[in-house]
Amino acid sequence: MKRVLVFAGKLGYQTRSFDAAARKLGVELAFVTDRCHQLDDPWGDRAIAVHFELPETAAYTVLEAVRAGQRVDGILALGDRPAVAGAYVARGLGLAYNHPLAVEACRSKLRMREVFRDAGLRVPWFRAVALQPVPEPALIGISYPCVLKPLSLSASTGVIRANNREEFLRAAARVRGVLESPEILASREANLDQMIVEGYVPGREVAVEGLLTDGELRVLAIFDKADPLEGPFFEETIYVTPSRLSEAQRKEIEKCAADSVRALGLSHGPVHAEFRINEEGVWPLEVAPRPIGGLCARALRFVGESDEVIGLEELLLRQAVEMPIGNWRREAVASGVMMIPVPASGVLERVEGESAARAVPGVTELEITARLHDYIAAWPEGASYLGFLFARAETAAEVEGALRAAHAELRFTIRGRLAVEHPGVRRMVG
Repeated sequence: MKRVLVFAGKLGYQTRSFDAAARKLGVELAFVTDRCHQLDDPWGDRAIAVHFELPETAAYTVLEAVRAGQRVDGILALGDRPAVAGAYVARGLGLAYNHPLAVEACRSKLRMREVFRDAGLRVPWFRAVALQPVPEPALIGISYPCVLKPLSLSASTGVIRANNREEFLRAAARVRGVLESPEILASREANLDQMIVEGYVPGREVAVEGLLTDGELRVLAIFDKADPLEGPFFEETIYVTPSRLSEAQRKEIEKCAADSVRALGLSHGPVHAEFRINEEGVWPLEVAPRPIGGLCARALRFVGESDEVIGLEELLLRQAVEMPIGNWRREAVASGVMMIPVPASGVLERVEGESAARAVPGVTELEITARLHDYIAAWPEGASYLGFLFARAETAAEVEGALRAAHAELRFTIRGRLAVEHPGVRRMVG
């Protein structure tokens, strides 16, 4: 039996989907997660517990575990943080994967901008800015509009547009608040005392899902991001494929994607990348050596010569264990996903309208992933969605229409936190 090491966050949505695909293929999965190492296998999955913020130490732990006679045929990483540790393990085992330095470059928005600039790709002006003391934009040559970003967080957490000095100062304070939150400090991310500030790039935004084999990029899908992402925050919502851009624009995006991964030095495995396109051309925003996040992979299906249909998870596992993947192509019909946005921060008390949403023609699935009575944060502090809606139809326009109609049927009751005063203590409760 082939065996694949899957590096994933302990709360990752995708692990169940990969587990199902592995059972179908007869592939064994061994999970490497960032759960507490002091817990004695609480989920009964024999996962290897590591700390992803220390990727070389994590790799040593994994290598010690698998060198005791356990066979490993492939590596997959389901997230930005796990990918670096996965790269070090692959290097130690001599498995096809990306070089650790290439993956580490993808973890820093600043380093990525530097790589793209040096490769001659389109990049806005950018610079690293310390958050303490409070940055004065006039002193560091900031022009507007601009975008402030944490150096390494994902899912657009802490990303804010500023159109003038006053907005810049408010945005900088908010970014600092995100980076000083207990959740982020507990992650032990590097460079939490800095942000990157860059020029705002106007235009339409797209996402590219790809697969690298020996340095050659195969584009699996181009997603249109149906809602304009113009700020002040950048919470993503609807992805629809195939793209409704012209063939010439799609080819330009594919070329920019190939140039971007080549500049970064990525060579093997899944790639999720984001671009903006305007009258000047295509601008690479970010490239990540991992598949699309959350449950969004369910929006992609692939058809083989025998008309068998598989999901993205199975395609990635096939590549990881060196099974043939050349004949699999994305299905002909249009498909899409809505990452259900969070309208306001607070405690999720009730969800209504699920049956009506599922009954909308074209809708294939609805999964509410936020748990009742849990606190959920809206953007820019947020990083998790309320859930995921999926649709499939003949055209991209029909898919987008179905997702919007289904979302209109849903009603979320979110109660704000209450401030409770005690002598000498102020705390927030749900």
